[in-house]
Amino acid sequence: MTATSREVVEQVLAAGLAQDTGSFVDLFAEDGYVEWPYVPAGIPGRVEGREQLREFLTAQAGGLVKFEEYRNTVIHETTDPEVVIVEYEAHGTVIPTGAPLRQTIIAVLRIQAGLVVSYRDYLNPLVLAEALAAADSAGPATAGS
Repeated sequence: MTATSREVVEQVLAAGLAQDTGSFVDLFAEDGYVEWPYVPAGIPGRVEGREQLREFLTAQAGGLVKFEEYRNTVIHETTDPEVVIVEYEAHGTVIPTGAPLRQTIIAVLRIQAGLVVSYRDYLNPLVLAEALAAADSAGPATAGS
């Protein structure tokens, strides 16, 4: 039996938090995509295709932010059984600086036949830009610092 849209979204959230790229990407249709409508310059706004998403996320693994917890997660099922809206706060650490990060996110996912065909991730670009600026100004970590 195919998983419900809500079950797929729950699996996506769990794999994302665990930074389990393989499990996360395997939940996508072959031509599925992730889109970030509001991101700072230098970050792609969209990655299309399961394998392209796998390559992108693998390259980003362990990069800027490590989320440790999602809080205040609310999953909204809609009148369209393929569409699910998720609200949550992602709490984590900016890896280069060790500074805490709290990102408020709303995501809109479309699920068909148990696979994600679109994932629109609306995050607060100011929080991400501040984290990027702090990481850039910190420079590379050095031994003994």
